[in-house]
Amino acid sequence: MDIARPDLKKKKRRRQILFTLLVVIVAGGVAIAVSRLKPAAPSVDSSEIWTGTVKRGDMIRQVRGLGELKPRQDRIRLIPAQTDATVVSIRMLPGTKVQPDTVLMDLADPQLQQQLLNAQLALKAAQVEYHNMQVKLESDLMDKRSAAAAVSANQSQAELQAQTDQQLYKLGVISGLSFHKSESKAKQLTVQNDLEKEEIVMNQKAIASQLAVQQTKVEQAQAKLALLQNEQDALQVKAGINGVLIDLPHQIGEHVAVGTTLAEVVQPNQLMAELKIPETQAHDIELGQQAEIDTHNGIVPGHVMRIDPSVVNGTRTVDVAMDGPLPSGAVPDLSVDGTIDLQRLHDVLYVGRPAFGNENSTISLFRLSPNGKTATRVQVKVGVASVTKIQVLRGLRAGDRVILSDMSQYDNVDKVRLN
Repeated sequence: MDIARPDLKKKKRRRQILFTLLVVIVAGGVAIAVSRLKPAAPSVDSSEIWTGTVKRGDMIRQVRGLGELKPRQDRIRLIPAQTDATVVSIRMLPGTKVQPDTVLMDLADPQLQQQLLNAQLALKAAQVEYHNMQVKLESDLMDKRSAAAAVSANQSQAELQAQTDQQLYKLGVISGLSFHKSESKAKQLTVQNDLEKEEIVMNQKAIASQLAVQQTKVEQAQAKLALLQNEQDALQVKAGINGVLIDLPHQIGEHVAVGTTLAEVVQPNQLMAELKIPETQAHDIELGQQAEIDTHNGIVPGHVMRIDPSVVNGTRTVDVAMDGPLPSGAVPDLSVDGTIDLQRLHDVLYVGRPAFGNENSTISLFRLSPNGKTATRVQVKVGVASVTKIQVLRGLRAGDRVILSDMSQYDNVDKVRLN
């Protein structure tokens, strides 16, 4: 017969309760400990990032811009049409090297031919009229001179007669009346002779004036003929300079009006670079600053020659003159890259320019540990920036290595592991 032991049941129940409480307490402690643990640092593939090393030394501050090669304005020749005409032939195509007397195209203008013929006839008529007037005026002058010569002869004869009558009057051979009559005639002829001489002088001046007027008509006819002849010669369109024909925008049979640009010729060895610089980077550019132009077939040194004061689509145009010879293949409108030296900083800390971060600000970078297995976030104060470098003011030391690539996906962590 079994004997009931209620005290054993109580002990067993008490042990179960204590064990359950112990399990609950341990489980709670573990949960609290786990909740207080920091998440593990995420892993980053080293092959997918690029890093840079902080250095101390001289740093050249630069800006960069894309652009094109353009002809200098003083090395471009635009050839305008000098008359309304029709294109009858095209002898050269764009891209051809030309010389001053190279004929690019031929034009035709029938009206100009008629005007030229009329001008030639008008010139001949003016020249004939000048010759006829000259002959007539010289003939009239000869008549005046003949009449003056007769008066001069009569005046000389009258003076001799007056001198003779004076001697005879003194001898009492003739009367005083006869002497005074001959003396009066001599004086009258003297006055008439002087008047004839003055009239000849006046006629000579009148002849010169009339011939000058007619000569002006001749010169006007010559100028008109020369102008029309130049227009006639311009129908054979020539390059005018040594260079390359870069534009000839017309076709055979096309009618062109006066002033229309027929062709454009440039000197290819006189090109400049026209760079587009972001307006936020262009405020420190000055005339004369050194630059380099990458033509993708060589780098050419240059200097800033013009800065456009206006802003277009967020950029300013900067013209760079070439200080060295252009490589082969350099032609107008060729795409180029340009860098302009703004400032040279001496003995400063600098590092490669990170993917994100403006100059004169505080940016967040990951600094690599000495063994290169981890990287920790640091706050870095930066100064002025260049194309590929940025000045370090605070937060890093020479020799530190930092991640320069985009790490924005790790903004919520302060440490990463590098694989």
